[in-house]
Amino acid sequence: MKTTINVKRVYEPPNASDGRRILVERLWPRGVRRDAIGLDRWAKELGASDALRRWYGHVPDRWPEFQRRYRAELIQHPEHWRELVELARTEPLTLLFSARDKERNNAVALAAFLVERLLEAEKAG
Repeated sequence: MKTTINVKRVYEPPNASDGRRILVERLWPRGVRRDAIGLDRWAKELGASDALRRWYGHVPDRWPEFQRRYRAELIQHPEHWRELVELARTEPLTLLFSARDKERNNAVALAAFLVERLLEAEKAG
């Protein structure tokens, strides 16, 4: 299985290799026009909950716990991410985020979660 799940800031221009571009934020990013980002879908439901997002506050020391809590939120709602796993089996996906930190944000955590689900599906046959 050749799977590509990219993670990219919403402020970066679209690229032909992005495949499906999915914004995974609960809030619309500041200063971004919908027609300027080549968006295929805004998946608000895949963003971290408001409470979790506020608790995290992009404090680097909270990153491991944020990932654990966010994963728990995702596991409770497979109806929100199952379609992305199926799409990723056949085409590239780019998860868009607005945070300044390119290494510690919900899109990075979501991409890792989706790759794990893809690997589990592959093992199951």
